[in-house]
Amino acid sequence: MSVWNYVVTAHKPTSVSHSCVGNFTSPNQLNLIIAKCTRIEIHLLTPQGLQPMLDVPIYGRIATIELFRPHNETQDFLFIATERYKFCVLQWDAEKSELLTRAMGDVSDRIGRPTDNGQIGIIDPDCRLIGLHLYDGLFKVIPFDNKGQLKEAFNIRLEELQVLDIKFLHGCVKPTIVVLYQDNKDARHVKTYEVALKDKDFVEGPWSQNNLDNGAGLLIPVPAPLGGVIIIGEETIVYCNANATFKAIPIKQSIIRAYGRVDPDGSRYLLGDNTGTLHLLVLTHERERVTGLKVEYLGETSIASSISYLDNGVVYVGSRFGDSQLVKLNLQADASGSFVEVLERYVNLGPIVDFCVVDLDRQGQGQVVTCSGAFKDGSLRVVRNGIGINEQASVELQGIKGLWSLKSSFNDPYDMYLVVSFISETRFLAMNIEDELEETEIEGFDAQTQTLFCQNAINDHLIQVTANSVRLVSCTSRELVDQWNAPAGFSVNVASANASQVLLATGGGHLVYLEIRDAKLVEVKHAQLEHEISCLDLNPIGNNPQYSSLAAVGMWTDISVRIFSLPDLELIRKENLGGEIVPRSVLLCTLEGVSYLLCALGDGNLFSFLLNACTGELTDRKKVSLGTQPISLRTFSSKGTTHVFASSDRPTVIYSSNKKLLYSNVNLKEVNHMCPFNTAAFPDSLAIAKEGELSIGTIDDIQKLHIRTIPLNEQARRICHQEQSRTLAFCSFKYNQTSMEESETHYIRLLDHQTFEFLSTYPLDQYECGCSIISCSFADDNNVYYCVGTAYVIPEENEPTKGRILVFAVEDGRLQLIVEKETKGAVYSLNAFNGKLLAAINQKIQLYKWMLRDDGSHELQSECGHHGHILALYTQTRGDFIVVGDLMKSISLLVYKHEESAIEERARDYNANWMTAVEMLDDEAYIGAENSYNLFTVRKNSDAATDDERARLEVVGEYHLGEFVNRFRHGSLVMRLPDSEIGQIPTVIFGTINGV
Repeated sequence: MSVWNYVVTAHKPTSVSHSCVGNFTSPNQLNLIIAKCTRIEIHLLTPQGLQPMLDVPIYGRIATIELFRPHNETQDFLFIATERYKFCVLQWDAEKSELLTRAMGDVSDRIGRPTDNGQIGIIDPDCRLIGLHLYDGLFKVIPFDNKGQLKEAFNIRLEELQVLDIKFLHGCVKPTIVVLYQDNKDARHVKTYEVALKDKDFVEGPWSQNNLDNGAGLLIPVPAPLGGVIIIGEETIVYCNANATFKAIPIKQSIIRAYGRVDPDGSRYLLGDNTGTLHLLVLTHERERVTGLKVEYLGETSIASSISYLDNGVVYVGSRFGDSQLVKLNLQADASGSFVEVLERYVNLGPIVDFCVVDLDRQGQGQVVTCSGAFKDGSLRVVRNGIGINEQASVELQGIKGLWSLKSSFNDPYDMYLVVSFISETRFLAMNIEDELEETEIEGFDAQTQTLFCQNAINDHLIQVTANSVRLVSCTSRELVDQWNAPAGFSVNVASANASQVLLATGGGHLVYLEIRDAKLVEVKHAQLEHEISCLDLNPIGNNPQYSSLAAVGMWTDISVRIFSLPDLELIRKENLGGEIVPRSVLLCTLEGVSYLLCALGDGNLFSFLLNACTGELTDRKKVSLGTQPISLRTFSSKGTTHVFASSDRPTVIYSSNKKLLYSNVNLKEVNHMCPFNTAAFPDSLAIAKEGELSIGTIDDIQKLHIRTIPLNEQARRICHQEQSRTLAFCSFKYNQTSMEESETHYIRLLDHQTFEFLSTYPLDQYECGCSIISCSFADDNNVYYCVGTAYVIPEENEPTKGRILVFAVEDGRLQLIVEKETKGAVYSLNAFNGKLLAAINQKIQLYKWMLRDDGSHELQSECGHHGHILALYTQTRGDFIVVGDLMKSISLLVYKHEESAIEERARDYNANWMTAVEMLDDEAYIGAENSYNLFTVRKNSDAATDDERARLEVVGEYHLGEFVNRFRHGSLVMRLPDSEIGQIPTVIFGTINGV
């Protein structure tokens, strides 16, 4: 493996940390701006809903975003500060439709202790200054000048060291901040300061309030004319202001971290708590005096990290732990007493705590099953690569044998008719004025028999091929213009046509070629072949889109595909396919300017050839397996480019990228027939016949990730797949919140890997939680087991002092406990290791062997171990080598010696890295991720001269990802084809907290 590794994200971050609403793109447009870790998304509010406008990457992890409007400006500016103390001010340029950076800079200090409670970035409501709280005891001020430009920043000493929140008050003559802080006796108070810009100092503010609720954590400044501030605690909500107004109400205990203002005057606020409950807080007021507070329950949402009220009762709820939502607040409650109605969900994969790569269809196409979300929003997500077809309409129809679309005239841009063929009849559907499909008649067509082929022809004609005739029908009058009849005693088996030519095969190997000339069907040539014909195609691939000079023919008996020249039906090329299986569908097509012949067999295999359109030469033969059933091929166009759809039990879209053929799965089960159906109501759509139904769907972007959600209502922590028992097992825990205390219960759950239904659950003991899970088998035992490592997390202990290793077998879809082994610490990691079990327990690595007792039961017996880590959190093995990721001491390499049955350290990285995940890329190179959001690779120096160098793992690659990686796994999301060059590159997938 080369030293160079290539990092790419298959899925952008989806966990939402901040959102805000304002007029950013123009003075009269309302925008929603969402921050997702390293990206900013700008949406436009339209009557139809949210419309995405822009998605921009930011070099840095976003810590705060605020919208503000400087003096003399008609639209808002966006202020962004990142975790590494950089900031910028962005403005939208409507003429060029791009973002302009109005200001940027670095606000870091050489000394100072970063705040424990995260950065705070706030902007004075009258746009006199920006305030930042980045380090304990310091408040940084960036003043504005009269023109709205930023001037040089300066720090002001802040006496309060444990700051929980800071906000600017509204309606003050001088800029005034309100500070919520905790003193050294753990009591919480609020203080106000005026910022004197000239003296660069604070002046004691107009009021303060001591001894608040011990859980107070959030300040909400109330706009003028009311002014003042709301202090949100865990058990009370308090309003106070400069006129010594003090109002308080008790609330049910909850931790509220997100709020959104509803009215511009600040009389109503939405509050979101840590259980995903949404409340409305109302300030009752007379004239300009607050007379009281009221809290009303609205309903359930995802656990909110940000709440933005948009308009007309529509609210955006951004979430880190679950899907973000667009919800509508109704005036009347529904049956369950909730006023919240979810309009749209935005999928969020974060935080991905663990995942496994499974190949459910055994097709070399990996699917990733992730443990996503947290608390009640926990879920499993199945991520797969492929093409999505979004169903627009469907109707039940049994026994469809073929589908074609027709236009009402040759040059009409849209399709009008859908021809649906059955075994003994043909039905015609048409789009009516209301854009609905309804049954119609085309008088000149034969509706009493099965149609073999339909096509629009030149000079506004339609062609229909049936078993006994070819009909030419006028588009305008819909009447029969000309007819060619099959010879007596013969019937047409297969047929194909384009705008000016018809090719058909009758029994006995007869090949008949017709042309359309002056509204007549003219039989031009007839050839007798030695075998029966199984499929035909004459899709024009030359310069003339209405006429083909080549025809492709698939044969029975000798299993070949042949290229004939037209109009004289001369055999140019014969290609034997080999094997026993008959070609069922051939297609001539041009993708990205390259001509191909595709030939699909009855067993789901597909041959592709490069075709010389002039000479008919076939080169570069390749074979891929797309399914197990016969395939039929059709071209369709999407966004102006041509692609091929292969209908079978595993429908596939064949498309070209960089002049290479690529294959992408479609998110449908079995498809029997498909044709393009491009109408005004459903542009660029496909008509698809499945078992018992006909549906019309639009196709989305080629190569996109599809995500399926299995909501758990609890948080999954570790997951693993076992192919032999066709199951997935995962460790999860549920929060139970009673009025007095909250407790967690931990489980091991078993799921069917195809349907994802729950099969079995094994509850763990009190305080016990699952830390690791693997599927493995042992030496001298053919069964496959799930092994789970646990830890007892007892509140009084700093480190777990005991844990268990549990070995389960899956019997009749249930988890049976076979063996349990107590350990002296938390089992952070488990690995199958040469038929034994390798466990990382607190600071040591322990190897267990599988022993058969006299009574026929098994036990785990300790064989050897290795000490010398701080906490061995992550282990990976390959052969006799073990790579350990330590809590603080980076990566070390151990080796197991069979003769001595001992584990020794071979080499280590001497840098101090706090590891979050490790994986072995190959025997020599290992990759690690650490808690400063970096990836790095190390290599062992096996050929170094001195022992000293051999004992050192050399860092060969470093990459700043900006994401916290929880897990690496070998695997790939793209379909692996046996004959492709890319199949040989080892790939590793990683999952992060933000859902990358």
